[in-house]
Amino acid sequence: MYLKKISDHRYGLVWLIVVFYTLVSTLTRLCLLLFTGSSKGISFSQGSGLFSLGLLYDLSIASFLIIPFILQIWGRNEWIYKKKNIIPIATSVMLVILLLVLTNIIPKDYNSLIHSILVIYIGTRLCIYLFLSGMSADFRNKWRGLILTVDFFLLSFIALFNAVSEWFFWEEFSTRYNFIAVDYLVYTNEVLGNIQQSYPITSILIVLALISLTVTLLARPIIFKTVRVPMTFKKRTAYSFLLLLFPLVVFLGVKEKWRNFSDSAYANELAGNGVYEFAHAFQQNELDFYTFYKTLPDSTAFRILRSQLQVSDSQYTRPNSFDIERAISYPEPERKLNVVMISVESLSGDFMSSFGNKQNITPYLDSLTKESVFFTKFYASGTRTVRGLEALTLSIPPAPGQSIVKRPNNEGLFSLGSVFKSKGYTTQYIYGGYSYFDNMKSFFSSNGYDVIDRSAIAAKDVHYQNIWGVADEDLFTLTLKTLDDNYKTGKPFFSHVMTVSNHRPFTYPEGRIDIPPSTQSREGAVKYTDYAINRFLKEASTKPWFNQTVFVIVADHCAGSAGSVELPVTGYHIPLLIYAPQILKPRLVTHLTAQIDVAPTILGILNFKYNSKFFGQDALHADSTDERAFISTYQGLGYLKNKQLVIQAPVKNISQYQPDFANGGAKKTTVNDTLSNEAISYYQCISWLLQHRKNAE
Repeated sequence: MYLKKISDHRYGLVWLIVVFYTLVSTLTRLCLLLFTGSSKGISFSQGSGLFSLGLLYDLSIASFLIIPFILQIWGRNEWIYKKKNIIPIATSVMLVILLLVLTNIIPKDYNSLIHSILVIYIGTRLCIYLFLSGMSADFRNKWRGLILTVDFFLLSFIALFNAVSEWFFWEEFSTRYNFIAVDYLVYTNEVLGNIQQSYPITSILIVLALISLTVTLLARPIIFKTVRVPMTFKKRTAYSFLLLLFPLVVFLGVKEKWRNFSDSAYANELAGNGVYEFAHAFQQNELDFYTFYKTLPDSTAFRILRSQLQVSDSQYTRPNSFDIERAISYPEPERKLNVVMISVESLSGDFMSSFGNKQNITPYLDSLTKESVFFTKFYASGTRTVRGLEALTLSIPPAPGQSIVKRPNNEGLFSLGSVFKSKGYTTQYIYGGYSYFDNMKSFFSSNGYDVIDRSAIAAKDVHYQNIWGVADEDLFTLTLKTLDDNYKTGKPFFSHVMTVSNHRPFTYPEGRIDIPPSTQSREGAVKYTDYAINRFLKEASTKPWFNQTVFVIVADHCAGSAGSVELPVTGYHIPLLIYAPQILKPRLVTHLTAQIDVAPTILGILNFKYNSKFFGQDALHADSTDERAFISTYQGLGYLKNKQLVIQAPVKNISQYQPDFANGGAKKTTVNDTLSNEAISYYQCISWLLQHRKNAE
């Protein structure tokens, strides 16, 4: 009965699209809830809320999807096919195409892609109009039905493809699309290659095409019937204007924050719509702290921050209350030791037996903890490689929005590399992939580092590679050669090495470990990276520079940061080992430490005297009572201290929790003003310094 009503209306196809899209989106939400473990802990009321809000967001996106169909149905008119009218119409359209072609010549960016699509679309439509102008009205109706059927097939395929993409994205990140998905648009080669290597993409596309074709064939009679339903232009205009009001209302009235209706992060994520979240992330890739977060007077924020950063081995160089530069000094003489820092892709703390893992996938790193300075309560700043690189290089809290690594005007900042360079070191960033990815080359080369990447490895020397880069063993072979060359110059060196193998599609060379690479499992990739680090350090131990080198092994972030709360602490717990058998005695560091503490801690081991603009502290000299850490998403800014977690979020929201460090849960508590003001001060001051370019060298 409902389908008959749809087919009897000129705009029946529009309603059919709305029903189809909301059905696909609702089923996607249901599958994510039932089959990804997300339903755990979600109450009936939360479930009702997430599906109700989800329907609102699904209808919101549907209101945009129907726009081209509304325009087609509205614009269909026998008037345009009269010979006296087709010529001026064709001329106008040709001028539009010419204008689009001319404007497309200038920039090679997203706008040029949009222009190309518009040129193809308008040009195709023009050809069809010219072709149909000499045909009968009945023939034109058949063609109109065919065109709308093809358009419906394309839309249904895109909707189904998006549903599958959301599933895979959720498996990887346990969220709807966010700014990570926006980033992936920029690096289509790596992302598409990763998809091809990780999933049976050809089979998936064929299945989706067959499903779309089936749906289209079922809808075809309705589409062809609606084409013949008579409706005056005046009535079509009224209908079209009414329908086009919906996307306008959505754009002006529907808010992304509405989905945050509960205390369950999973329920809030499921309430969203992937396409809506993608569009929101595209707009919010950078967030102005002063607009979106609770603030203090700048003078108050800097006063609190300066008191937090003041330690016995430092002295502020200027009385300026908006300056954090301190002169750092140690009583012992400086030691010009070499430093090799290995930041390991996605190495969660819970992969290690030392933190309770039973799979024995990091046997070497676990054995190394007994020979190293091993940090047991060490936390990553964020959930992406660029966040880890930012923290390790700049020693700053994670500013809201995009990482500094990917922002414009990020050159000449005060960095670990710039300190080493000022001490006469050779300073390098060595990466297993191509360093243009994530803007690494630009960032590191303009902040005190020489950049070396996979392009420095001859093809014959590559044992294995995937879309992200060469196997870790080949990266470490390049590293050993580079360090040997550094040693020959007679200068000390600091080399920051970034691995890539522990990344989907989780592939690596055959015969290295007891987990076959054909499994494409995270466990295998972790164990292979562990094998590669073991091999690297064993080979390094035979080198003349080994006994004068400090090795720092640290993760860039966890493999996953999902949980029932916004910032689950277990999703940020990572290992840090500092290994120098002839220099440092093994010990456990059991107080809370942060990724931004690595840079000043390294410089503290070397007893360097330098002027610091770092926000981190020397974790081996700091008082354990000053322990704190920073964890974040691109919007949620967390501050861990005194077994409490303060979270700042848009818009000007601040809350406090007692986190469970064992399972990642959290219990909401009353906000402590002193603690929250400290949290605000750290994040507000780094935002102020970056905005005013005061964090430069």
